[in-house]
Amino acid sequence: MTIERQQIGQRMSRIVKHNGTIYLCGQVCKDATKDITEQTATMLEKVDELLQEAGSSREHILSATIYLNTMADFTAMNAVWDAWVPEGHAPARACVEAAMARPELLVEISVVAAER
Repeated sequence: MTIERQQIGQRMSRIVKHNGTIYLCGQVCKDATKDITEQTATMLEKVDELLQEAGSSREHILSATIYLNTMADFTAMNAVWDAWVPEGHAPARACVEAAMARPELLVEISVVAAER
């Protein structure tokens, strides 16, 4: 059973592949000065990029865990999420309120997907 790691850093690999399953490290927005809508959109763009690099796509996401700085952003985050998830391909999902690594971060996501 081979484990393949891509974009390896000191603390984490951005992509880990094992037995046809892809694990992405937590993804945050591209610009933390933006509001929850923009942070969610750019975070999901990063997920798309990593999934493509790993040989997958959003249609193959098995599960997602979303972390919100405050549940007050739940509805706005879901509006972006709902438009991003392909119809009929909604993954198993959890969404929780959590303290972020930096206070300006409003949302983070961890994704598990299947290879194409």
